[in-house]
Amino acid sequence: MTITARVTIRQATPDDVDALADVLAEAFHDSAVAGWLIPDPTDRPTIYHRYFTAVLAHGLKHGHVDTVADRSAVAVWYPRLRPPPPPAPTHQASLAEATGRYGPLFALMEALFEVGHPDTPHHHLAHLAVRPVRQGRGLGTALLDHHHRRLDAQGVAAYVATTSPRRGFYQRLGYHTCPPLTLPDGPAVWRMWRPGPAGLPAAFPSTVFPPVDCFSEDPIR
Repeated sequence: MTITARVTIRQATPDDVDALADVLAEAFHDSAVAGWLIPDPTDRPTIYHRYFTAVLAHGLKHGHVDTVADRSAVAVWYPRLRPPPPPAPTHQASLAEATGRYGPLFALMEALFEVGHPDTPHHHLAHLAVRPVRQGRGLGTALLDHHHRRLDAQGVAAYVATTSPRRGFYQRLGYHTCPPLTLPDGPAVWRMWRPGPAGLPAAFPSTVFPPVDCFSEDPIR
């Protein structure tokens, strides 16, 4: 357990999954990608809760999940220090079971995210969420600072793909923005890379993906 800027951070356990799935489902309910994945907003809370329950179970087994004392914020990380193995059939089955008739769009999204993933060794921030009523209090920043300190001590980079238009949040934490992927008939997905203090090589060569500026400096968490 770590106390960062008056925020108590601890590693999540299976007992936290239901509460943290609620946080993720609520935080992302109105996001651009949510409307693309689950156009019917009446289906969204149930589908997202089931999906994020599966996400958290996978993260606890294969990655690292951090939360705060009242479980109002969560960060899901995966180490990508070497090429990952192909997705296990059990993952595809759990994804299909969780998402039902929306399963093909979820599978397409995951496949496109994987195609756009950098090969340079790094830790991947798969999900960062703060319950809406608790946003703006520094919880997301505290969660990322906590993990970034570990990465900086090890000389490891970080990567996130985000659909948020307010990318200044990540830029202030050391991330660089590269041109986005675009979901078919859907929102842009911005890939962001944090090289860390060691000046690790860029994930996206500037000759292919020149850096672009963030368009907003408004804090989002």
